[in-house]
Amino acid sequence: MTVGEREDISIGSFWEASVGQIKEDRQLVGEAVFDVAVIGAGITGLSAALKLAEAGASVCVLEARRVGWGASGRNGGFCCFGGTKLSEQEMVRKFGEDEAKRFVAYQLEAIETVSDRLNRFGMDVDRHSSGEMILAHRPRDAAGFQDDADYLNKTFGLGVRVLGVDELNEEGICGPEFHGGMHMPHGFALNPMKYVQALAQAVRDAGGRIYSHTEVLGLAEERDEWRVSTRFGGVRATRVVLAGNGYSREQVPEWLGGRLMPVMSSVMVTRPMSDDELAAQGWTSDMMSADSRILLHYFRLMPDNRFLFGTRGGIFETPEAMKTMQKRGRADFERMFPSWADVETEHAWHGHVCLAKDLTAYVGPIPEMAGVFGAMAYHGSGVAMASLSGEKVADMILGKIRADDLPGVISKPFSKFPFPALRQLYLQGAYWYYGWKDR
Repeated sequence: MTVGEREDISIGSFWEASVGQIKEDRQLVGEAVFDVAVIGAGITGLSAALKLAEAGASVCVLEARRVGWGASGRNGGFCCFGGTKLSEQEMVRKFGEDEAKRFVAYQLEAIETVSDRLNRFGMDVDRHSSGEMILAHRPRDAAGFQDDADYLNKTFGLGVRVLGVDELNEEGICGPEFHGGMHMPHGFALNPMKYVQALAQAVRDAGGRIYSHTEVLGLAEERDEWRVSTRFGGVRATRVVLAGNGYSREQVPEWLGGRLMPVMSSVMVTRPMSDDELAAQGWTSDMMSADSRILLHYFRLMPDNRFLFGTRGGIFETPEAMKTMQKRGRADFERMFPSWADVETEHAWHGHVCLAKDLTAYVGPIPEMAGVFGAMAYHGSGVAMASLSGEKVADMILGKIRADDLPGVISKPFSKFPFPALRQLYLQGAYWYYGWKDR
């Protein structure tokens, strides 16, 4: 690709179609100097850049393609609890009850951060849903919901409630594979591309500079600053933020090598449905929902009566593998919502979910790289976590907080995966095992 050349980077998502023409920031050509260089123009990077720019720092955001091209513009739009694949009970066993409570409070703060931001900037992001519903795909999962809810309410005061099948049906949540529900009354749904584009505009308005089509190729320390090298130039900065998440370049910096595992998540969106079609299936609720599988499905009815349906489980990002994953997702959709078997899919796409070996996100300084900070690995639920974690990294740079001010759950740097070159192979084995456990 030559200077100024633009590749076709459309991913065919409903989110792209819903926002129309996406602003293309100019490419970085030549050398530039800023206080802070942020790598990645997704929710994390833009959140950090906004906080820094509003505090008076000169900040640039370097994006390999364009704003929202990665996970921030591909996800299901669930602004909810997230950042780890550990249950609350597992967090208590591993980190202690106090640290688990601190992390639960962090997640609640993250959701509120997004809500406050939407109000502050008047962002129109198609917000809906009051909390999230977890639906038992087996009777034995439903049987354990009450104990789970009692624990969450007693330990963390979350206000969780349990619903039987009849209660779910009364709330417009009906399907042959749903044997009960557990409602978490925190969070909401949104259009993630509208959110990330509005966030980018807030950064521009605050004086931050965004460079699109500016892939970062290297990061090197030179005296008391860092040089971020790009295809057609570079940036010198005293502070750097790594915010690429599952789209990070594996060896930029070298410390990242072998510490992250991007896996696939596939999303489809139907055409708008009539009220009669919704009634035929018995699903009329706009509640964010997911089933109780380890390799979960996540879904919601959107404001225009389209239905979003997402799946986990892909590994290889080849055209054939993607077609297979989307075909499997469509088959799951028709099995779970049989009355909609003839409702067409209008948009289908995929994105990276970023996993870490310890199954928790990391927010903080990068070891042995003074002045470099990172926030990533949200394990499939990054809208809220990325929004707050980007701000927290900015606060560290500004000297407002220290790393140990954050919950212990997310303040331990990533461990390396054993035999990193074999990550995809043993992930395949894990998926077979999880598929067996989900039966």
